[in-house]
Amino acid sequence: MKWLAVLLIFVLSVSLLAARIEIIFWTHEDPNRTPLEERYIQEFEKMYPDVKITRVTYPSAKIREVVLTAFAARKGPDIFNMEIQDAYPYIINERVAPVNLSVLGLKDFGELKDLYVEGALDAVTYQGKIYGLPLELTNWSVFINKKYFREVGLDPEKDYPKTWEEMMQVSEKLVIRDGQILKRRGFDFRYPYYLTFFLPMVEQLGGALFSEDGKVAIVNDEAWLKVLKFMKEWGPNGKNLGSPTYTAARKEFNKDNNTITMCLSGLYQIDRIKAENPNFYNSKEWMVVPFPVFKDAVKDVRCNYYGHYYMVNAESSKEKQEWAWRFINYMLNHPEDYLLNVGLIQPKKSLIESDTFKNYPYAKVFLQDMEKAHIVPLHPKGPQFEQLIKEAVESVMLTTTTPEEALKVLKRKANELLKEE
Repeated sequence: MKWLAVLLIFVLSVSLLAARIEIIFWTHEDPNRTPLEERYIQEFEKMYPDVKITRVTYPSAKIREVVLTAFAARKGPDIFNMEIQDAYPYIINERVAPVNLSVLGLKDFGELKDLYVEGALDAVTYQGKIYGLPLELTNWSVFINKKYFREVGLDPEKDYPKTWEEMMQVSEKLVIRDGQILKRRGFDFRYPYYLTFFLPMVEQLGGALFSEDGKVAIVNDEAWLKVLKFMKEWGPNGKNLGSPTYTAARKEFNKDNNTITMCLSGLYQIDRIKAENPNFYNSKEWMVVPFPVFKDAVKDVRCNYYGHYYMVNAESSKEKQEWAWRFINYMLNHPEDYLLNVGLIQPKKSLIESDTFKNYPYAKVFLQDMEKAHIVPLHPKGPQFEQLIKEAVESVMLTTTTPEEALKVLKRKANELLKEE
């Protein structure tokens, strides 16, 4: 009979394990965010022993591919997040579920919007419903290594570049070359995120990705041409100040190894400096300044901001959807933790109005830039438009293609893409 009791216990254990709900959660890599969210998982699973959260991370560029492949095979995760321009097609194609208001203890979507700063949920609002909750809204400003400025006789507090023309001039003073090889860059762009940094440069000069009625792509040739000429002059075949072929500037910046003086990055970069190079962080030999504007700009537009929103797979079971939103809500009820430990701005009114946010280093610089910016363009074919801009920019930087030729091809392909059903 003893063996029968053991068998009964085993069967009961297997049954309980089988009844446990597993929520698959895919997110982009962030070494500072991982320990925070793993702690939330442990806390959540302790409160709800019948729920298991499996968290999987992917590099930012890779996650868009794996999510696309998984959804195409109808095997997508229960929870995922990507940059909003990549996630937006999942909303309008009804592949994600609207926020479960009852889980949040709210009566309607108006109450949900009231918890966030104005416009923070517009990107995930479709046909009157809200389809995601923001992990972060992120814009980029310019990080500066102050000692390299002083090394060439510049005062970082006064001589930092306010215009793109100044950025080129200052970078020429800062670069160190070994023949044609750049040993130290003054500044370099955030390739390949052209909708984020390049498009605002075009908009500063009066250009646009789309006409107001949305029927024409690549508006105002003169503006596009001027920025393409700027990029050609910047690249290896021009003044040789930077290139898409080099290691990302933001990755080199934290090392403080004399390879980069300035880079574009978000508020989160501060916590990454602190984690990766405490000596550099504590030295205070770094600072953050606003996104530059062309000298003859007709609009004061700063770097576009983007969002990472946690979303729930519409094909997950109703039970899994409910638990997914419950877990997302649990994580995102800690906005100050995300700010202090990861440098992410959750656009909740409670956070933005808090002393914690107001006292955070350089938060004011990012907030003021964001007030002069807008979210990256949201279009069902947004990733394809960004790819076309990438081809245009990198053709003028890395080949003998002229800006005029690149613009002609870009305009033709973009308008063909716009007309596709």
